[in-house]
Formats: sequence, C-alpha cells, structure tokens
Amino acid sequence: MSVGEFGASALSDLCEKKAQIWVKLESGFLYLYKQFNLPITITKMSGPVLTSSSIEGLPKIAEGKVRDLYEVDEKTLLFVASDRISAYDVIMKNGVPSKGALLTLLSSHWFSVLPTLVPGLRTHFVTLDLPSSVPESQRAALRNRSMQVRKFKIFPIEAIVRGYITGSAWKEYQKTSTVHGISIPAGLKEAEPFPQGAIYTPSTKAEAGANDENIHPSEAAKIVGEKYAARIEELALSLYKAARDYAYERGIIIADTKFEFGLDEETDEVVLVDEVLTPDSSRFWPKDKYEVGRDQESYDKQYLRNWLTKEGLKGKQGVAMPQEIVDNTGVKYVEAYELLTGKKWGSA
Repeated sequence: MSVGEFGASALSDLCEKKAQIWVKLESGFLYLYKQFNLPITITKMSGPVLTSSSIEGLPKIAEGKVRDLYEVDEKTLLFVASDRISAYDVIMKNGVPSKGALLTLLSSHWFSVLPTLVPGLRTHFVTLDLPSSVPESQRAALRNRSMQVRKFKIFPIEAIVRGYITGSAWKEYQKTSTVHGISIPAGLKEAEPFPQGAIYTPSTKAEAGANDENIHPSEAAKIVGEKYAARIEELALSLYKAARDYAYERGIIIADTKFEFGLDEETDEVVLVDEVLTPDSSRFWPKDKYEVGRDQESYDKQYLRNWLTKEGLKGKQGVAMPQEIVDNTGVKYVEAYELLTGKKWGSA
C-alpha cells in the first residue's frame, strides 16, 4: 500500500498526529510508524530464538507451553519465558525472536500497575533480577525473559474473562445462544460487547499437549471449592475491568483475557500468578479499527490462529511457521507492548 492510496484526507491526518501505516513488504506486512518531524522506522522483533532452556545449578521443575520453571529455594521460583509460541493448545516447531522477553517485561509492567488499580491485590512477582546462583555465562541470554516469583499452590483452572463475543464464544453462541453454558441475550453480532458486561468463563488447565476444556462457573466451584471459586471470579472480573479501561485509554480494546491464580496457604489468600495481560493470554484489538459484525484486526496470536486455520493446520503437531508469519506475529506483539507501556521496544 502506498501513501498515495490513503487519499487527501488521510494525508492531512498524518500531518496532525501519529499514524500507523501498513506497508506491503516481500516478507509480509510490517508496521511502519510515521511521526511528525521524525523518520519512518520499522519496529521488528529480532535476535536469537530461545526455544528451550537449561540453567546450571538450578533444577528445572516444570516446562509449560512457553515457560520453564526453576526452583531457586523453598519459597522462590524462576520463570523463564522462552520464545515458543502455541496456538490451539499446540506448540509451534519454531519460535518468535525475543518473544519471551517481551512477555516478561509486559507482565512486569502489569504487576506494577494492577495493584494500584485493584485494592488488596496480591501477586507472585518478586523481581526481574536473576538469582545470584545463575552462572555469568548464562545471564545475558536470560536477561529480561526471566522473573523471580513466590511459590504458591496453583489452582487447576484458568480464569477467563470475556468482554466481547468473539472466538470460541462466538461459535458457541451461534449454535446455542450460550457461552460456556451461560445464557446470553439473542441478537448479538460478532465482536459486540456483552450487554450484561464482562462475563467470567473459566476452563480447565490442561498439561502441555492436552486441550483445555471450557466449563461453566459452577463446574469451577466443584474443582477448587466454592469459597475459592467465588474469590477467583471476583478478582478476575475486577482485574479485567481495570485493565480494560487502562488499555482503552492507550488505544487497545481487551476483548478477552486469561488469568491464573494461586493460594497462599499461610494466609489463605488468592494470589495473581503466571503471565498477565500479554498477547499470548489475551485478545488485543486496535481501538481505532474496531467495528462490530466482523473479525477484528489484532495485536495477538489471532494472526497465527487464522493462518493455521486457513492452511488446514489447526491442532496439528510439528508445524513450522514461515518467516512471514514469524515476523508479522512479532510486529503485532511489539505494537501491543509499546501502546500499553508507553515504552519503545528494545529500550529496556
């Protein structure tokens, strides 16, 4: 797409405010930012790809779809976010450069912001600093993609909150007028906000390689107990609403997101854990391009999901993404990071 295709009106807008221009390149669509009195630059994730990790002197106690967990001491874990990426509960064969660092830094941002927006919130976050026991030879590779967290008992459910009807929720609604078994008013269009406000739609938490199962909130209570289920639902909805308003002011619609929680067994408190409000765990839509009744452009994994579906690869193991898909996915993640944090990617 050339600048001339925008027309006189849009060209005038470019002179007045920051604009985002899609440009067709041989490697795929990449964002270019044009700012008044500043040159156009390409923001793209680059660098080596880390798809597996091993740290001398620290025992690896778990490996998830994206993160590797190491035990620092009896109360502390080290989360290492790899550059692996999954879609439809399947891990791709190749990764996205620096994705793990972006997820970690964005989660760290949210762990700083959310307690100021949700009174009484506790999180597992401790620091981005590496433990002193990590060898010097490995510190550069682990910098920014690792965070120390407190160790808690993890609830075996995923706390999904949906503000807009899209994805699997839209498909279910079209068939049954329900979402996770919850009755939804008739007549909604794709990507429309739920008329009753955001809804809590949990799922089971599957092991790597298995599929999560969408469940009704009453089923979540059977899994974790009514007291904890009620607190998880309350926290998840409060967090979503606070983050939704925060992101909207910065140009992003959070259509839905997934939270995870743990239990502090000493205090009996429910604690926010894992990653928070990243392109891996959320649907992020550009506010200025939002339109009810259609699939939305996004700053998340939906681009990858759409490619997999189009190519007939949905749910298939051992899929290697073409470079174009890797690049474009990375660019979308960077855009979300910069809008939400107000920081230029790579400045950390």
